[in-house]
This record gives sequence, C-alpha cells and structure tokens, in this order.
Amino acid sequence: MEKKEIRRAVLGRLKELPGDEHRERGLLAAGRLITDRRFADAGVIGITVSRYPELNTEPIIRAAWSAGKRVAVPRCSPGDRSMQFRELSSFDDLETVYMDLREPVESRTRPVGKEELDLIVVPGVVFSEEGFRIGFGGGYYDRFLAGFGGETVSIALEEQMSGGLPVEPHDIPVDAVMTDRRVILCGGGAPDGHRL
Repeated sequence: MEKKEIRRAVLGRLKELPGDEHRERGLLAAGRLITDRRFADAGVIGITVSRYPELNTEPIIRAAWSAGKRVAVPRCSPGDRSMQFRELSSFDDLETVYMDLREPVESRTRPVGKEELDLIVVPGVVFSEEGFRIGFGGGYYDRFLAGFGGETVSIALEEQMSGGLPVEPHDIPVDAVMTDRRVILCGGGAPDGHRL
C-alpha cells in the first residue's frame, strides 16, 4: 500500500473510536511521555498543538509548563514547507491558520532555535516499531529533523502502529513511540520494542 492509502485507513480507524475512548487512551499515551526520563531531562520541548483525530497534546504542554520547562510550538510556512519553533507560554498566544492548525502568533512569541530544543514530540498518523512514520503529508518534520541533535518521541494509539511502512531516503525515525499500552524504544531505526 502507498503512504496515502495507509494514512487514510488509519485516520479512518481513529475517527471510528468513541470520543471517550479516544480521549482516555490518548491520556495514557501522553502520561507515558510525561513520566519518561526524556521528558524529565528536557528543558525545552518542541511540540505541536494537536487537532482531532491526533492525540491531545495539551496535557503534555501543561505538564511541561508546570514543571518549569520551556515549550516551543512550530509555525509552518506552506510556501517553502519550512517551520520555525516559537516559545509558547499561554494558549492565548495561538491563532488558527490554514487547515485549522493552531500556531503561535508571531508578534506575541519569540523564535526558538533548533539547537535550543532538547526534545521534540513528533506528530504522525502511522508508526513502525523502527520509529519510521507516515505524517500528514507536508514533509515539514523530516526537513526540520535533518541535523537535529536532541531526542525525538511520538505518542500514538496501538491502532497507529504498523509493520513494514514504506521508507524513503529522507525519512528520519523517532527515538521512541509511547502508545496507550507500551513504550517502544526505536533506537534510531533498530527495532527494540518492549511491553510495559
């Protein structure tokens, strides 16, 4: 199957889940990240503000603020498909842009350089146990992660895990995937998943 077909099928499965189940299981995945040493060790966390049917990232953002961490949220430029992380200290500093994405208002937020980020929570639709993913099709994160020296994780439901994803030369795997049932240590492309 091609990436588009896999993406469409998994998004369909996520939308079929009852709202309460989607929310509760999403909180389990977010909780695994919040209690993980990668989150504890990070002073500056890069993360998107999610939109349904993505898992809700607001609990992670609030937990980071409560722990005194800096939170950086991407602002995308569709023209050249680049993105810049900007420091977010309040949800009031977001605006709704194309495709109903919520991104930082430039006049109220300051840029955060790639080298400042300790941990990036990478969004995606489908993941392999090797850490490869199918995102939403823009390629923003693969471009940004090239040369990134920090750690990368993703949160997902088990329905988003899939074996044998098509991998292209520019695809960059995440270090770990936290699901509602387990933590999968991807080892930069080497399978090392384990159940908790």
